[in-house]
Amino acid sequence: MDETSNSSVLLVARCLLAGLFLWSGIGQVNGYDETAIFMSQHGTVGSLLPIAVFVELAGAVLLIFGYRMRFVCLALAGFCVVTALLFHANFADRAQMFHFLKNAAIAGGMLALYVAGPGRLSFDGLSETGDDYAEGRS
Repeated sequence: MDETSNSSVLLVARCLLAGLFLWSGIGQVNGYDETAIFMSQHGTVGSLLPIAVFVELAGAVLLIFGYRMRFVCLALAGFCVVTALLFHANFADRAQMFHFLKNAAIAGGMLALYVAGPGRLSFDGLSETGDDYAEGRS
């Protein structure tokens, strides 16, 4: 694949991953009270909910625009692992196991995007030059 194709695929990958975080963040805002109750039932403080909403919504926007990608990818990967362990570690429940594995897969996608870099169709890519950045080695 050439650099333009790679950048286009990376843009699509960023948008697809961002869609998950946008959907979740908006859902948490719309169902704020229910989400706070869910969190408290799992032994976490409901006051962490605004932080979770911020991480998901801000992370999604930063992913779409490709700004500070390496930091955002690591932060969102960590967020996925933590939420999987806190809320979906009941492995006897098939639905919870599915959500745990989904979060693990998203974390894997974030780590792959970390390695690949955001591509040239991003704020980070616009400011960089040379093949090192295009190949994710900056």
